[in-house]
Amino acid sequence: MATAMVLAWGAALALPLAAAEIVVGQVAPLSGVLASTGAQMVLGGKIYFDWVNAQGGIHGATVRQEVLDDAYQVADTVKLTRALLARPEVVALYGFAGTANITQLLADGVLEQGGAALVAPYTGGESLRSPFNPWIFHVRAGYADEAEHMVQQLTTLGMARVAVMYQDDGFGKAGLAGVQAALAKRNLSLVVAAGYERNTDQVDEAVKAIQGADVQAVIMIAVNKPAAAFIRRYREWGGGAQLYNISVADPAEIVKIAGLKNAHGLGISQVVPYPYRPQLPAVREYHALLKQYAPGAEVSYTSFEQFLGAKVLVEALRRAGPAPSRAKVVKALESLQNYDLGGIALGYSPTNRVGSRFVEVTVIGSNGRLMK
Repeated sequence: MATAMVLAWGAALALPLAAAEIVVGQVAPLSGVLASTGAQMVLGGKIYFDWVNAQGGIHGATVRQEVLDDAYQVADTVKLTRALLARPEVVALYGFAGTANITQLLADGVLEQGGAALVAPYTGGESLRSPFNPWIFHVRAGYADEAEHMVQQLTTLGMARVAVMYQDDGFGKAGLAGVQAALAKRNLSLVVAAGYERNTDQVDEAVKAIQGADVQAVIMIAVNKPAAAFIRRYREWGGGAQLYNISVADPAEIVKIAGLKNAHGLGISQVVPYPYRPQLPAVREYHALLKQYAPGAEVSYTSFEQFLGAKVLVEALRRAGPAPSRAKVVKALESLQNYDLGGIALGYSPTNRVGSRFVEVTVIGSNGRLMK
């Protein structure tokens, strides 16, 4: 009898044990020029993870979103990601920001060495999509898709003289290349491209270069503070071109810094559906959880995008089973083919990591809010 009990105990020990806690690592810019965006990124995931935990978790395990601040600094992103992946309990990465930051993770082999999926990074850099790499699962369309959509819109409106104001790094150059390619398809070329230094809002030289070029439209590949600084100075110095910005801009912060008079009419490309009207089931769910778990927070594209990313990750964790490993999570993500997030379809496969190519352009209205 005693021998049988020992054998049964040994067999139980040999079985994989469900984790009491599933740790998801997030490195986000909670300070520096992208701090307001970083806060929204974290919030979008938090409200969904909180709801999942309130329902009993995933196979009985709670999800812990462990967030570290990289201040949008590339070296800090690499250091903090290495630290997260050195811990075996971290089964996946989620919601990082910055094309240059994540490109460095690939260049240094950090994701490959760690063997963990990075889900829903807040970047559309083409270098993270092509050539194919197996570790990054994109929820958003790429900057080339956004550039094509903006160029299509402005050329349809008869605008052919186009400038680009861009951040002088991997992010800005990816967007710049996208605009150049979209113009070339239409036998057009840029009138002027003017850069600014990463992690600053020193844009006066870019304003001068574009101001003197007599353009009809300016596409900005810029984050909040430098984009807002450009808009304010360009308008105050008499610039009259139609202004566009790529999707990473937070319209509320743009209006706050640039002033409504200057920001009114700014076109911003978007890579997820309009989150302000709860028409889609996913948007209704987002509104309900935002009200429940962050009642003082406002609706935003950024938090909604990361909310969708959290839904993707949770479904993969569920499919990975009661003892998820990094490899099991990667395989589970690959199985999400034409997956419905609530009126929003997304899909991956063993040879595809770009879940969606949805793009539309919104405009800052006279009340400071985005309109479709």
